[in-house]
Parts: sequence; C-alpha cells; structure tokens
Amino acid sequence: MTALFDLPPLPQVPVVGSDATYPVRRIFCVGRNYAAHAAEMGVEVDREAPFYFTKTPWAICHSGTSIPYPLETENYHYEMEFVVAIGKPAFRVAQADAMDVVFGYGCGLDMTRRDLQLAARAKQRPWDLGKDVEASAVIAALTPAAEFTIGAQRIALSVNGETKQDATLADLIWSVPELIAHLSRFYHLQPGDLIYTGTPAGVGPVVAGDTIEGTIDGLAPVALSLTEAE
Repeated sequence: MTALFDLPPLPQVPVVGSDATYPVRRIFCVGRNYAAHAAEMGVEVDREAPFYFTKTPWAICHSGTSIPYPLETENYHYEMEFVVAIGKPAFRVAQADAMDVVFGYGCGLDMTRRDLQLAARAKQRPWDLGKDVEASAVIAALTPAAEFTIGAQRIALSVNGETKQDATLADLIWSVPELIAHLSRFYHLQPGDLIYTGTPAGVGPVVAGDTIEGTIDGLAPVALSLTEAE
C-alpha cells in the first residue's frame, strides 16, 4: 500500500554537548505536582496518585522561538517545568530501578490556554483545547542524566525580566522515580517519551510582545517570545 501523503518527521530536541538529537515520541504532563500551585488554582492535591494529561509531539517548540499569540484564547499562561526524557524501555518498572531508564533532563514550558482549560474543567470535560496547543511544549536542549543529579535545584521563570515563579525541585510532590514507576504501570514507556513534571506556583498570563525565560540550576535555560496573533 502507498500512503496518501507524507507526514513530517518527529520533532527533535538538541542534546547539550552532542551533535545527536532526541526524537520526541510522546509527551506526558503531570498535573498539580506542586502544592502551592494546586492551591493557587483552587484545587486540592491528590496525594493518592499522580494524574496526567498529554500533548502531541507536534506541540514541541524549540527554546528561543518566537510564536504568534495562540488561537481562540484571551488568557494564555506560562508554566515552567522540569522535563524528564526517557531513554530505555520501561514497563512496570520499580521505583528503585526507575532512574536507570532516564536519558536526560531539560527545562520546559507547558503553555496553556487557561480560559479554555478552566471552562472545560468546570464542565468536567477533557483539557485538550486548553493544554494540547500548537507550539505549547517549549523545550531547551537536554542535559544527559550522567551530568545532572536531582536535588533542591532552583526552578524559576521570568517574564520580561521580572521573576514570576520561584521554587525548588525538592518541592515536587511526586518525585521522578515515583512518576516513572507509576506511569509505566499504564504505558509501555519508550525512548522518545518526555515527562513534564509539573509547575510551581506563580503561573500567569502573557501577551504579544512578552519574552519568557525559565531556568533550572545546572540545565540549559528555556526561552519563548510572543508576537501578535495571526
């Protein structure tokens, strides 16, 4: 059989210190993984188990890009995130073994049409229109796992140079090993799968003309600029 048309190749993420790139297969995002962020959103933290939403690989947007203010929203929010890149197959992996499947780590932005997300949440509908937005999974170059040890590194975000989010990775409710072990009970995780691990408190709106920069100590920073809507 012959395909009716060709699809574009999978998005690729640069790797620090390498000419190789990391192809993106799937994007999993963790909801409400910082207690202060859950509080600012007016919801309780579910401490029984983490929960997730997804973005398509085509939501990937490279750090340093300028994008138009997105379609059909009047309340577009930044969310700074610590991103984990899976490098080996993982299925029903134990927490003790979970870090062995990590390829590396990066800074990411989960950009969100907040008005559409909250409208869907109020009607108990999926968040797809609010979260799975074109160019909304912004990501910087990945740092290999051997060069970064998760601890209490500062995670922060600024808009036009003004700090908006400021926390540490120690504030994560569900740790990286816990997330990988839990998620691998429901999916056969594979190289190319990214996990955006949640955002600290301080999320808020941006408008055309704004520049966003997110940092995590020891990782390449992530940046995004917004231009006028199409």
